[in-house]
Amino acid sequence: QVQLVESGGGLVQAGGSLRLSCAASGGTFSRLSMAWFRQAPGKEREFVAATGRIARDTKYADSVKGRFTISRDNAKKTVSLQMDNLRPEDTAVYYCAARPVIVTDFASLRIADYDYWGQGTQVTVSS
Repeated sequence: QVQLVESGGGLVQAGGSLRLSCAASGGTFSRLSMAWFRQAPGKEREFVAATGRIARDTKYADSVKGRFTISRDNAKKTVSLQMDNLRPEDTAVYYCAARPVIVTDFASLRIADYDYWGQGTQVTVSS
């Protein structure tokens, strides 16, 4: 069983930056593909960014490409999301997710592919 705990959310003005972190426990981190999703009020949960287990494969939603960067530290069992040039439309609860993999470094965009989820951290961007 994998447990995920997010941190780093908060309130920031438009144009500002935040860094989210997700700490994993209870599994072999290097065998987990990791991702960030977000859910705004009244909207469905959506993909933000993903990284394969050794980070050769990374993917981003078009809406965050060039502004957000996903990274992972397999030694520390953490995945981070650096968010720059934030916009009010980035306001949402951000969730960390993990998908066990054996060999592939593939980073999936699909919610259904992820087995483990954190509780979420609120990000609010004011205009």
